[in-house]
Amino acid sequence: MIEKILLADSGMGHSKEMLQALMGLPAIQKATVTVLHVVPSQVSAEGMQTKLQEGAKTLAAAVESLYADSHQVASVNTILREGEPKDEVCRVAEEIDADLIIMGSRGLKRLRSILQNSVSQYVFQLTPRPMLLVKDDIYVKNIKRVMVALNDSEPARQCLKLAMFLLQGVKGGQLILVHVNPGSKESGDTTTVNAEKDPILAPAVSEAKKRGIASKCVIGSGKPSEEICRLAEESDVDLLILGSPERRPSIAKSLPDIDRLLGASVSDYVRIQATCPVLLARTVEA
Repeated sequence: MIEKILLADSGMGHSKEMLQALMGLPAIQKATVTVLHVVPSQVSAEGMQTKLQEGAKTLAAAVESLYADSHQVASVNTILREGEPKDEVCRVAEEIDADLIIMGSRGLKRLRSILQNSVSQYVFQLTPRPMLLVKDDIYVKNIKRVMVALNDSEPARQCLKLAMFLLQGVKGGQLILVHVNPGSKESGDTTTVNAEKDPILAPAVSEAKKRGIASKCVIGSGKPSEEICRLAEESDVDLLILGSPERRPSIAKSLPDIDRLLGASVSDYVRIQATCPVLLARTVEA
C-alpha cells in the first residue's frame, strides 16, 4: 500500500524523525525512500555552487541518520534539485510515483500560509498524493496509537484501510475509531461506546478484529474539525489519519484554491490545529 516514500528534507523541522518513526512499522520497512532537497536558484554561479554543496551535505546527513536508526531501511535514494521547492516536490512526487509525501510544516494559518508562500501549503493544495505533515512545534513519537475519524463515506473507509495497514504487526498497537456527530452544537461531549450500537463504527471494529488489531471507539459531538483535534489530543495519539480530497483547482493547477482555502474545510483546519502528525489520505473529488 505504501511502497515509495518521498521525504522532502529542507534541513529543518521534524520530517526525518517522522520518517524514522514510520519506518518502525513492520508494514513500511520494505518501502523505498527518496530524500529530496531543493536549492532555490541563486543570483550568481558561485552562490549556486555553495548552496548545492550545502544541499549535498544535508542529503548526506539525512541518509546517515536513516541508516543509523535501529530500524532497517530497504533502500534510500537521494535527489538534489535546483528550482522552486514547492514545484520540485510536486514534480519529483510524480516522477517517482510516490505513495506518500512526508513534509515538515510551520503550521501557519491558512491565509498567512498563502501570503508567505508556504511550501507545504502549496503542495497540499496541488498534489493528489497522500501527505504526512509534521509541524515544527510537536514531538514525534513511535507510532502505536493511530486515530481515524470515520463517517459514512468512501474516503473514511480508505483511511481505515490505511490505518490497519500501518498497524499490522505492531506490538501494543491500538486503532482509535472516532465518529463525530455534527448534529449537536456543543463540543466536548465524549462517549466511549459499544461499537455494536453504532452503524459507522461497528464494521470498522469487526474488520480490526479480523486483522488482530486492538481498537477503541469514541463518539464526539459538535463541529467535526474541532472535535477531531480535541479527541486526538485527549487520546494522546501518535498519528491522525484523515481523508482529504484532491485540491487542485479546476481552472489551473498553478493557482491556489482560494475559495476552499478560506472555507470551512475539515482537513485544512485539522492539519493546522492538530497537536500530532497528520496523514492526509487523498481522494479525488467528483
